[in-house]
Amino acid sequence: MLDIREKSTCKFDQISLGEVMLRLDPGNGRIKTARRFSVWEGGGEYNVARGLRKCFKLNTAIITALADNETGTLLEDLILQGGVDTSFIKWVPYDGIGRSTRNGLNFTERGFGVRGALGVSDRANTAASQIKRGDFDWDKIFGEAGARWFHTGGIFTALSPTTAEVAVDALKAAKKYGVVTSYDLNYRPSLWRDIGGHEKAREVNREIVKYVDVCIGNEEDFTACLGFEVEGNDGTLKKLNIDGYKKMVGAVAREYGNIKVTASTLRTVRTASVNDWSAICYADNTVYKAPDYPGLEIFDRVGGGDSFASGLIYGFLTSGDPQKAVDYGTAHGALAMTTPGDTSMASLKEVEKLMKGAGARVER
Repeated sequence: MLDIREKSTCKFDQISLGEVMLRLDPGNGRIKTARRFSVWEGGGEYNVARGLRKCFKLNTAIITALADNETGTLLEDLILQGGVDTSFIKWVPYDGIGRSTRNGLNFTERGFGVRGALGVSDRANTAASQIKRGDFDWDKIFGEAGARWFHTGGIFTALSPTTAEVAVDALKAAKKYGVVTSYDLNYRPSLWRDIGGHEKAREVNREIVKYVDVCIGNEEDFTACLGFEVEGNDGTLKKLNIDGYKKMVGAVAREYGNIKVTASTLRTVRTASVNDWSAICYADNTVYKAPDYPGLEIFDRVGGGDSFASGLIYGFLTSGDPQKAVDYGTAHGALAMTTPGDTSMASLKEVEKLMKGAGARVER
């Protein structure tokens, strides 16, 4: 099982490595007809640190890079509001028009009914995508400051060849100092399409997971990034082929002997606003399944998987129990999708209440 460092020996419970973008949200409208947008911060790896800080009250930090201009300062302000430590942000000089470096934008509409959610990212040449080896002192981060858990993912590693190299260096350094490492495969077709597609994604991710203790994803992620498939899945949560998922997560762990925990979210999209939701976790040659949340009504699905990851990590950090971990992750992911924005607005009290089977009756 996972060998987790004592809290007293580390400044941080968890640190993430990844890009943080400005999410421009048209609310209930469409991107292409919007006249105003709400602004959030978000990013697959960052959302995990944000959830662990705001919902679960752990000390977290983000390793990233931002262009040093007003949008970078806005991102920093939003990160600070989320309570995530900004000590490891690399500030990159801005050239005035973003020719050499810039901050990423992510236009996201939520979808409803038969209209799926839509994301349009504008992130070429961002400061985070240009992070390279030598930009961060891993001995200082993991040795001097210290962390119990380090997390990164497939969105960051798909940004450029150098970000994949940096992720490997960070994972190796984390393991050197006894930090538990996790990786969310988080396959995004748009990021890999022009750089080799599935073939390149598998080449990159198969190297990265050699240094990972906890591997997270969904069925598409494991197939696209590592080549593992769920056989016989009929596409419904009620009749989900759990044996197929058990075989898949077990096969991943056997293929990569370093992986101690494999976790997969289980989602069936009935409509953009109604999903079936659950998750499964494999550890110590045993499969642990979370309760089903059939017919879960979705307000904003973006970040649900990241909130699952943060709940899973919280469960392991506080209990070491795989069943509790997957239950925390699944409940937190469900709650995160009931509110707008990439990041969770849930509280630990709400998560634990849902885990106990509480309904949605009004509280007065």
